[in-house]
Amino acid sequence: MPASAMRKTERVSDSYRWMQLAIGVICMVMIANLQYGWTFFVPEIQKTFGFDRAAIQWAFTLFVLFETWLVPVEGWFVDKYGPKIVVLFGGVLCGVGWVINAYASSLNLFYVGQVIAGLGAGAVYGTCVGNALKWFPDKRGLAAGITAAGFGAGSALTVAPIQWMIADQGFQAAFLNFGIGQGVIVAALAFFLAAPRKGQIPEVTSTANIQSRRNYTPSEVVRQPIFWLMYFMFVIVGAGGLMITANLKPIAADIHVDKVPVTILGVTMVAITFAATIDRVLNGLTRPFFGWVSDKIGRENTMFIAFAMEGFGIYMLYLWGHDPLWFVLLSGFVFFAWGEIYSLFPSTCTDTFGSKFAATNAGLLYTAKGTAALLVPFANYLQQSTANWDGVFLAAAGANILASILAIALLKPWRKRVVTGAQADADVPAGAKVAVA
Repeated sequence: MPASAMRKTERVSDSYRWMQLAIGVICMVMIANLQYGWTFFVPEIQKTFGFDRAAIQWAFTLFVLFETWLVPVEGWFVDKYGPKIVVLFGGVLCGVGWVINAYASSLNLFYVGQVIAGLGAGAVYGTCVGNALKWFPDKRGLAAGITAAGFGAGSALTVAPIQWMIADQGFQAAFLNFGIGQGVIVAALAFFLAAPRKGQIPEVTSTANIQSRRNYTPSEVVRQPIFWLMYFMFVIVGAGGLMITANLKPIAADIHVDKVPVTILGVTMVAITFAATIDRVLNGLTRPFFGWVSDKIGRENTMFIAFAMEGFGIYMLYLWGHDPLWFVLLSGFVFFAWGEIYSLFPSTCTDTFGSKFAATNAGLLYTAKGTAALLVPFANYLQQSTANWDGVFLAAAGANILASILAIALLKPWRKRVVTGAQADADVPAGAKVAVA
């Protein structure tokens, strides 16, 4: 049978690919609260136990560290054994982590709960994004963006229910009920996930984003200087968004806008609830939107636009955030301009280093989120030492402007040289050598 006929026979339908993507999105929705719901628990934990706020936020940092830094290991299991077992394992750990939080009465126990929840969230996140990158080489930015949107916007559905349960039954009940419910759903969906086999996915025809014909192993990737440029950019952009994610309610309380009613398009809520809801939605929408844009105009061009928007938004939040309406609108703008890092960086990584080890290699880059999380407690210490958030906002705005310049001036031409060189290597017969300028 001709190779073309066999490929046509083995190719799966687009509906099956989209089904795989949809399962991944639902799993991401189920773990979203582990990160984006945390801000609602911080004041209650502080009020109940009297812990220092910065000390409590180390639990958030530990969550993000363990969510991100072990994703390469989890990605290796995905690339070798498939997605089912890793997501099943992750769902169980997500539930266990929040159950521990429900019974915690010391900082150390909260730290343990967040470490376990972080391990689970990382297993689910890394697997679902890696699977999307593999199933959609023709729409990589869009697919990664839709999957990451589940994580960014998923908690929007439960912002009000979590706050209601915390107010009505206490934060321990919210940890327990949401932890068990979300963990069970993820574990059940794991059995429906599958990785693509050779010939099941379409050939790549994109001209906007040059893609490597060589599949770099993880050990090769970490020896590539361009990988570390992407890593640095991910860290400095990620830090600002994580700082606001972890401290949205404390920031609103410190500038006295958290309980002020705000009306937008006939809908009235207190500022913090309105901001949190809008932020989650826009943080989700931005991921497929900018992923789709990057499929059309290129990853680096899109980074330049988005990162510049983020820097501008944070600076305007510094200037006008004391007004409740502007706090809601500008925090939404900031999250819209920030969330796209979770579609742009994984797709750029896979375009550059190949799809065979996509879960592991994208996981290596995703550890930058954990590195960025290390800066979150220092933002709290800076705020405590100055009694305001001004220095934190200005540093985050400047970091985003720097990243936007690096994307267009350095990453774009450098990545073109690297990918072109890899394609030339792939075209040379085994045993021959090629020199690429």
